[in-house]
Amino acid sequence: MIGDGPPGWPAELSDGPVLLRPYRRTDAADWSVVRRRNQAWLAPWESAPPGPWHELNSPDAFRYLYRDQRRQARHGESMPFAVCLVEDGAQRFVGHLNIGNIVRRAFCSGYAGYWVDSAVAGRGVVPTALALAVDHAFAAGGLHRIEVNIRPENLPSRRVVEKLGFREEAYHPRYMHIDGAWRDHIGYALTSEEVLVEGGLLARWRRLRTTTH
Repeated sequence: MIGDGPPGWPAELSDGPVLLRPYRRTDAADWSVVRRRNQAWLAPWESAPPGPWHELNSPDAFRYLYRDQRRQARHGESMPFAVCLVEDGAQRFVGHLNIGNIVRRAFCSGYAGYWVDSAVAGRGVVPTALALAVDHAFAAGGLHRIEVNIRPENLPSRRVVEKLGFREEAYHPRYMHIDGAWRDHIGYALTSEEVLVEGGLLARWRRLRTTTH
């Protein structure tokens, strides 16, 4: 935990080489390089305003996104993390994870969204990052429920939440406008009671990795 803003924010979280930290202004160039290189990997699954991918993912576009993320985080509406790999003592930016649309009081819920550089896909970065963020949101963040909504065709992303034990709850027809059309989504969810008794989602993920290797 670092700083003292809204519950659970700002924060740095890590497990092995995977590091989640708040974004910095200096991330603009690295973010843009990764996003532009991964257009074919990311564009089919993301909602985005109209415009060329190259421009929407420029360093200037990042600066607007950075200001918006900081505003939402300061108001306790989201927890946006840069996902990095720490290799030989250096941080390499590889993706994004956000706990957003946070509603407190009697609901205490948020939505998780994430993406990762295709160059590190399959290395356990996303499930580790998601487990870290969910545990943090349930504990220091004071949330009770995390939801994830994924297009049915996005099998890699669905495998991430299913292997972590997220419960499939609903099918949402024409849920979000993505890649030129209103796309169906599958709704997954997890509550704090389902993982805290096991020591948290990260502990569940570690046990799973041990049994499958």
